[in-house]
Amino acid sequence: EVQLVESGGGLVQPGGSLRLSCAASGFTFSINDMNWVRQAPGKGLAWISSISPAGSRTSYADSVKGRFTISRDNAKNTLYLQMNNLQPEDTAVYYCTRTQGGVKGQGTQVTVVS
Repeated sequence: EVQLVESGGGLVQPGGSLRLSCAASGFTFSINDMNWVRQAPGKGLAWISSISPAGSRTSYADSVKGRFTISRDNAKNTLYLQMNNLQPEDTAVYYCTRTQGGVKGQGTQVTVVS
């Protein structure tokens, strides 16, 4: 069974940092493009970042560029998102996804409040 399990979310003040993790199982993680997306309250899913199978290519939405860093550890079947200088507009449920087949995890809540 293909599974993606996100963790690491929480409550943080503006300017703070969080590191999200996504544990993958049930498929060959190391050969798949992976992504982070988020859903803010009352809004649809928004793409944040993508990473190639070997991690050599990354891309970011303008809204997070320079603040967020996507990475992966293929030996641990884990995807990461380092989020720095968090702002209230970053409040959302964050999901990791596999590009192939649109597989998505259950999400982890990130809340940025003063």
